[in-house]
Amino acid sequence: MSRTAAPEAPSTVSVGVGALTREEVVAVARHGARVEISPEALEGIAASRAVIEALAEDPVPHYGISTGFGALATKHIPEDMRAQLQRSLVRSHAAGSGPEVEREVVRGTMLLRLSTLATGRTGVRVETAQAYAALLNAGITPVVHEYGSLGCSGDLAPLAHCALAVMGEGLVRDADGDITEAGEALASAGIEPVQLAEKEGLALINGTDGMLGQLVLALADLDTLLATADVAAAMSVEGQLGTDDVFAADLQALRPHPGQALAAENLRKMMADSAIRDSHRDPEACTRVQDAYSLRCSPQVHGAARDTMTHCSTVAERELAAAVDNPVVTLDGRVESNGNFHGAPVAYVLDFLAIVAADVASISERRTDRFLDVARNHGLNPFLADDPGVDSGHMIAQYTQAAIVSELKRLANPASVDSIPSSAMQEDHVSMGWSGARKLRRSVDGLTRVIAVEVLTAARALDLRAPLTPAPATGAVVQLLRTGVIPGEPADVEGTAYDPVAGPGPDRFLAPEIETVVDLVADGAVRRAAESVTGPLH
Repeated sequence: MSRTAAPEAPSTVSVGVGALTREEVVAVARHGARVEISPEALEGIAASRAVIEALAEDPVPHYGISTGFGALATKHIPEDMRAQLQRSLVRSHAAGSGPEVEREVVRGTMLLRLSTLATGRTGVRVETAQAYAALLNAGITPVVHEYGSLGCSGDLAPLAHCALAVMGEGLVRDADGDITEAGEALASAGIEPVQLAEKEGLALINGTDGMLGQLVLALADLDTLLATADVAAAMSVEGQLGTDDVFAADLQALRPHPGQALAAENLRKMMADSAIRDSHRDPEACTRVQDAYSLRCSPQVHGAARDTMTHCSTVAERELAAAVDNPVVTLDGRVESNGNFHGAPVAYVLDFLAIVAADVASISERRTDRFLDVARNHGLNPFLADDPGVDSGHMIAQYTQAAIVSELKRLANPASVDSIPSSAMQEDHVSMGWSGARKLRRSVDGLTRVIAVEVLTAARALDLRAPLTPAPATGAVVQLLRTGVIPGEPADVEGTAYDPVAGPGPDRFLAPEIETVVDLVADGAVRRAAESVTGPLH
């Protein structure tokens, strides 16, 4: 089951002079919310356009209005060639290659470019901004390719593919997801292709919108994943007869990192009233002094991940409030060149989050592995197998985790420390932020899968501790897996909201079960099942 819109997701988003929220970006990009441009924004767009048109008549050359671009910025363009200049700019820059980029990424990119247009700082015409809103509302998605952006001078190729579609050229996917010519799709939707005027081509491709949109989407996913990682950790600590004493608030306060405190609180909520935990609470019955790091230090790792996310969220919100273009129309009516299109601020945090994903996945895999080793799992069968030797249990599920974690470590190598010069050395330092965004999406997917295997394995272990019963919160997660129903949420017409996953027994085809739990984790269902008992988790 794919991710679903949160109940509070808006159905219509107003794009105004100010910043969009991260929730609004996700609503439009992922959940198909409609967009409208505010009256104030339309006034601002018209006012800055008047500035551009006045400069277009000036015999003195002005960059992006009556000159070429990049290394050709010194070439003056006569008035009768300027429309062609803008068309040529978009056509030549729509030079992406490789696999097609996901629909939600393209929609997020277009929305964020529209948001910058709505600031009134770019000098485009009102009808050009309205065309972007029209494509989004019609569900028309330009075909954008994996490669083409260096993260400087904006996400040039991805944004150019979007601008090309607004011109009625190139390929798009229609509302049904079918590939078609842009001109045909626009005609079917009653949208008039845009004939670009002075500066507009430049304004449509100079932005960090692609990398920013992917950052916002990753933050939304990681918010769910980190809470779910706490759920998985609690299930593992409980299932491995670990202690929750180390998660006590006063112990955590000795190291006052905010994220650590939140993660520890989640773990305490999850393990509250556990009969499994109570079974070994007597120090005479349990001789263990300390749990392994992967259990005991879960709040420290998950908390550091949260604090990193807080920093990355701050950067995202600053960028959402930005008007990124070059040249830009200032508030007092000047048209000035600048370097605000450089993607370094976004590129750094995209790389930072890839480190977070790799390390949270790494500790999750270590917790999972402990369940499978008879020397460390405290009385469970080897590999949690039904009949060890005949059955392999979850042996290879951990292999899958290990393979993903290894990949995540490679993806954690930063893209932003690389730079490759372009445009005849005019653009001699670039951020590679788009590349960082693309690998972060793979990292988020990998983390989702690793956590899913831990949840699947821990649930099996908790079942195997019978007749001892798990905590109500961890038990709710096991119930979700076994029945496909979240306590308190309505089931569908077939009786379940999700496909159920059977409990312990002889070996069976495991891949579909892993994919089912992947969907439960990505959709937030595992988190919601826990929250049906604990209330909101952090």
